[in-house]
Amino acid sequence: MKIVYTLIFMLAAQFVMAQDQTSETPADSTKGSETTTLPSLVLKNIDGEDVDIASFGTNGKITIISFWATWCKPCIKELKNMNDLLGDWIDEYDVELVAVSVDDSRNMSKVRPFVSGMGWDFEVLLDPNGDLQRALNVANPPVTFLIDQNGNIVYVHTGYVEGDEYELEDHIVEIADTDE
Repeated sequence: MKIVYTLIFMLAAQFVMAQDQTSETPADSTKGSETTTLPSLVLKNIDGEDVDIASFGTNGKITIISFWATWCKPCIKELKNMNDLLGDWIDEYDVELVAVSVDDSRNMSKVRPFVSGMGWDFEVLLDPNGDLQRALNVANPPVTFLIDQNGNIVYVHTGYVEGDEYELEDHIVEIADTDE
């Protein structure tokens, strides 16, 4: 009987993983959300300072907002790979990266040392109650939003597989080209 339960569990896990494969949705149909711009919502950064998420949509930069968690291996891989490209993106396209941790209040204290250990130099915000997640209809990380220079959400990507950062860069190039 244990073998049957084990097989059922393995099949269920494979089904869940298959459902969780990378998917894209256009920004104006972000899983039923009517949001096409960032909401005005205040989160804390890892230094404890208040940051209004809407300010990232009004500063004239291209903004990448990545939802992640310390326990999410694909999230960490995605942020590592984006961080490797970030310097070039900043120089070429005036991009900023904002990582929004969805770690709950029990794990929130792990975020700052984790970020420090990774050597990440981009803005990291904390969303322990899931307020921004709910506002943008984010179910599970990783989810990446691309915001143009006018504050419009122009691209949303769910999940992560190696190389997705280059697809994101293609979308960044499109936005940067339309700004010139």
